[in-house]
Amino acid sequence: MRIVVEIDQCVGGGQCVMAAPDVFDQDDDGLVVVLDGDPAPGLADDIRLAARLCPARAIVVDDT
Repeated sequence: MRIVVEIDQCVGGGQCVMAAPDVFDQDDDGLVVVLDGDPAPGLADDIRLAARLCPARAIVVDDT
């Protein structure tokens, strides 16, 4: 699983942090930060949920 974040699209909604706190955080400006670029397989559902919940569609998950 590969996580791609379009930081220039991030609006700081924080939905990603709530859905997958082990993978995402926010910087001092409220923008998304990827904490774990190689997450455990058990976090895949949470990561996909974070991408779906992102109001700016700034998170893309590549499962290949």
